[in-house]
Amino acid sequence: MPDREVQTIQDLIYYQYAKIIVKSAMKTGDNETAKKNCYGMIKTTFRNLRDGKISWSDILREDLQFIESEKACVYCGATENITKDHIIPKSLLINDRCPECDKIQGIHNIIWACKECNSQKHTKGLYTFYVERNPGKKKSDLLPTLLEKKYLKLMYCCHKCAGTLESKDLNNDGQIDVLDIDAILTKYCK
Repeated sequence: MPDREVQTIQDLIYYQYAKIIVKSAMKTGDNETAKKNCYGMIKTTFRNLRDGKISWSDILREDLQFIESEKACVYCGATENITKDHIIPKSLLINDRCPECDKIQGIHNIIWACKECNSQKHTKGLYTFYVERNPGKKKSDLLPTLLEKKYLKLMYCCHKCAGTLESKDLNNDGQIDVLDIDAILTKYCK
């Protein structure tokens, strides 16, 4: 469960992104360590993102990091049978603009994956996929940074199109957590 100030999907996306910013700035290595050692900085960064005082970088930054990255599976690290994987399934159909959406259909939505992981992920959201692959581990601290940054920025756009940024518990499990970010994929992927 994220911070008590996190009340909506938009808040949750910003909170996850704030942890990435702090983790990178403080070189803590993982979100949990960043949260434990730099909680005040995460809260301030979250509030600044939420209140529009700062903004995240354009997704082009992550696209350039992807181009320069080693050709290895982002999910398991394999270097054999590597393909380009769409982080958010191309079959997403929130509205009639999705098949033409540059965010979903273009490079913004591509990462390296081995054929096995690509097949296993299928149309699942990233947090759901990682929770299934890593049972018992903390759900909000599993994704590689580049992957999570791209995913959060793309899902922000998808939730905006779906009109769910101000929504709360989208998967109806009684709490707001990262699996709620994935919930629209379950609803809108064919």
